[in-house]
Amino acid sequence: MAEIKTDYIEKCLSSLELANQHLLLYNSTDEMYDIFRAACTKEFELILEQAGKTLLKILRPYFATKKEVDQLTFKDSFRYATKHGILTPEESERWLNYRDFRNETAHDYGDYLADRIILILPEFINDAKNFVKAVQKQNESKT
Repeated sequence: MAEIKTDYIEKCLSSLELANQHLLLYNSTDEMYDIFRAACTKEFELILEQAGKTLLKILRPYFATKKEVDQLTFKDSFRYATKHGILTPEESERWLNYRDFRNETAHDYGDYLADRIILILPEFINDAKNFVKAVQKQNESKT
């Protein structure tokens, strides 16, 4: 298996952490708060989508064909990641919850969505860092 790159997720994660740090410097009435909140929201979405795509690459060796893997849903990919010891059940459950959260708010791009994302960012950032470590561990185990 070729090495699975995490560069893009790590770049998004770095941007998310920086935007979150800056967000905390402003109060919610400041226009800079809105700018950093929007950045946090976008990076959250990007990391979530990239994590799902990355898992599909990791899971390919566990299936007979690439087509089988490509047909997995986001949630299925995280369930299989747990089954194969790539992520813990608790980690996968949180990722499924992030996806549910994103789906529930997919058409609400107002303050409500952004404010809800801000509340979960510390845990999400930690989970995203652990996800990158899990991918790197998979890379090391295949070499």
